[in-house]
Amino acid sequence: MSNSIIDPTAIIDKSSKIGPFCVIGPDVEIGPDCILHSHVVIKGPTKINEGNAFYQFSTIGEDTPDKKYDGEDTTLEIGKNNIFREGVTVHRGTVQDKSKTIIGDENLFMAYSHIAHDCIVGNQNIFANTAGLAGHVTIGNNVILGAVTLVHQFCSLGDHSFTGLNTLITMDVPAFVKVAANPARPIGLNTIGMQRNNFDNDSINLIKKAYRIIYRKGYSLSEAIKNLHALNQEENAALTTFISSIERSERGLIR
Repeated sequence: MSNSIIDPTAIIDKSSKIGPFCVIGPDVEIGPDCILHSHVVIKGPTKINEGNAFYQFSTIGEDTPDKKYDGEDTTLEIGKNNIFREGVTVHRGTVQDKSKTIIGDENLFMAYSHIAHDCIVGNQNIFANTAGLAGHVTIGNNVILGAVTLVHQFCSLGDHSFTGLNTLITMDVPAFVKVAANPARPIGLNTIGMQRNNFDNDSINLIKKAYRIIYRKGYSLSEAIKNLHALNQEENAALTTFISSIERSERGLIR
């Protein structure tokens, strides 16, 4: 903890390591086996669970610059075994939403990626360099955001979705779907991601059929959803995830 400034009210597990020139503010709780390498700023109220690593110049739990924020006591919650690389920024929530930003487990946030206020990020996601979320964005599990991906506020990305380099997202992305370009457009399924996550061939083939129903048949969205439910008579778990990600959409789908 040499040369670091730590507020006396901060709660830090004895097994965690604080490198030089870090600043830890009041109302910060850091669980076991965390590492702050150097020059890390953490502001509260923030709760950090075990096994997280923070690299130099990351700023965690800062006030949002959103003009509706007026100094309210909002929070950030971080799960287990996440990696925050150089210059990553994560902001706390606002009272206009649920007053909290939430990050799950085992995510990798590469250099200079950004998670804005009131975002919910699931588990085992990868944010490549400078990927950024605006406020109120929801990211599922096993999502990959390519470098310089930008996500508009209130959008959601479903489980196992994928974005290409320099993608601008202004509407919701269903589970398993790949999108790219500016503005984003669908370019197929994240089949490789499904294979890496041990989806069986039957599930992958069902999702391919479902993708064609949504994107290739010319159906209206309501017609497409009816056909998806007809396809899912055996309640395949992957197809159920795909359908749920579409039915939950509030902003509208990228089509």
